[in-house]
Amino acid sequence: MTASRTPTPAEELRGAGLRVTAARVALLDTVRAGDHLGVEAIASGVRDRVGHVSLQAVYEGLHALTAAGLVRRIEPAGSPARFEGRVGDNHHHIVCRSCGAVADVDCQVGEAPCLTASHDHGFAIDEAEVIYWGLCPDCSTASGAPPAL
Repeated sequence: MTASRTPTPAEELRGAGLRVTAARVALLDTVRAGDHLGVEAIASGVRDRVGHVSLQAVYEGLHALTAAGLVRRIEPAGSPARFEGRVGDNHHHIVCRSCGAVADVDCQVGEAPCLTASHDHGFAIDEAEVIYWGLCPDCSTASGAPPAL
């Protein structure tokens, strides 16, 4: 019996039909090592790994990785886009109204779309996206708000 192994970022890029470059590998590694990172933080992480890379190249790389399904873009209302490496499931997010911290929230009812629309308007729905809003533990404590139950 052969143990399955996790594909390398280069293998994932090739499998998605993308050209393998040091910047794309660094981009994928940075997003996956981070926690709902913004573009500036991603660019900094890529530069730490490979040296100079333009912000435009980071945007273009993120677009390609998102289109290929290797990373996920989320954009909570009033916030810049953030990127995460958790793909392939239908999880949701919780966002702090004060500091903007983002955390994953797993679906509670199974496979995608995990929620049923009251009316699908003829759409073939394959995913549901929910964003919960509130205060994170640090901001809740700082504001004197009662802790969440």
